[in-house]
Amino acid sequence: MTDTARRAKAAAAVLAPQPRTVRDGALLAIADALQARAGEIVAANARDVEAARAAGTSEAVVDRLTLTPERIDAIAADVRHVVGLPDPVGEVVRGSTLPNGLELRQIRVPLGVVGIVYEARPNVTVDAAALCLKSGNAVLLRGSSSAYASNTALVAVVRDAVESAGLPADAVQLVPGEGRESVTELMRARGLVDVLIPRGGASLIKTVVEGSTVPVIETGTGNCHVYVDEHADLEMALAILLNAKTSRPSVCNAAETVLVHSAVADAFLPTALAALTEAGVTVHGDATWQRAGKETGTEVPAATDEDWAAEYLSYDIAAAVVPDLDAAVAHIRRWTSGHTEAIVTRDQAAARRFVSLVDSTAVMVNASTRFTDGGQFGFGAEIGISTQKLHARGPMGLPELTSTKYVVTGDGHIR
Repeated sequence: MTDTARRAKAAAAVLAPQPRTVRDGALLAIADALQARAGEIVAANARDVEAARAAGTSEAVVDRLTLTPERIDAIAADVRHVVGLPDPVGEVVRGSTLPNGLELRQIRVPLGVVGIVYEARPNVTVDAAALCLKSGNAVLLRGSSSAYASNTALVAVVRDAVESAGLPADAVQLVPGEGRESVTELMRARGLVDVLIPRGGASLIKTVVEGSTVPVIETGTGNCHVYVDEHADLEMALAILLNAKTSRPSVCNAAETVLVHSAVADAFLPTALAALTEAGVTVHGDATWQRAGKETGTEVPAATDEDWAAEYLSYDIAAAVVPDLDAAVAHIRRWTSGHTEAIVTRDQAAARRFVSLVDSTAVMVNASTRFTDGGQFGFGAEIGISTQKLHARGPMGLPELTSTKYVVTGDGHIR
């Protein structure tokens, strides 16, 4: 691991000053190589899929693990899309001429060596490599052992393509080993690895955040809330709630809790219960939601503290009725993971108060929580969604994979 990190650091020093044309050329070579060598990638992936099924892995996880020629084409298309994104390296963040005549510029520079620790999905291997290369960073990739054969094949293809474009192959490396000790070594490689980004479930993120001596950008779990205000358009509120919960329940920006103002509960709860139940969602509710369930013949299990805290990632949602907006905010601040919250209201004062009081990375007004996404925000791509407050917060695109440095130009100035 130490040798791998040292080689990555050396590669980062070569990569950082390269012009955009060289880095984009490497990305185009990667896209072409993925399609040209799709057969060997699929063959390696088949070994992972076979092992996963033999281990009794759920079909949902197996599906995320599986690569097909069509999926590889899509991954290659994503890499080509990254080529067209603006280059963050060298961008002048701010600049001025000081009173003494010194010219001051703050410019974006690569972070250096970025470590990515992630689970299951082998497409992340290529996505992360492409974004890091585009932003001038070397990358150390540590995927899950369940995708080891797939990731090994993908990284071999990527490294060959990078080298063919005139850049060091060691700009992209797979962390050696399949056991937890390799993750531990990566987390302790302070001075060689500049930043770690964990992508996965709560347990993985917690392990990396608490055990790492390398700085970590925490990509958080998503216990996201939808609050239906007393001034909400209830038809709009239902559409937003259904989209936030059911369009893709297994992702971090899916809604996990709905809060409804008591003034509209009688009108909204029966309709919402019927629609959620029809969509296959189990509502874990407070006493008011449970009463509505009995009146409509819908089973509503009692919500517990575990439900309020849950990132279900499934067709389940916690539900409560609150007396006012401040009570909704208090509930959110107590249980949120800091990812995304939404308010549905026609009252601009209520919207402004909600936005000012909720302390999450994204706040939606009359829009689904599912919009918290780098692509939806117009960033083109993202390396993850940060729920912390230092360096980066929210969907992290290419600029968030850079730091800055100051360039000061004088004419013999002395202090």
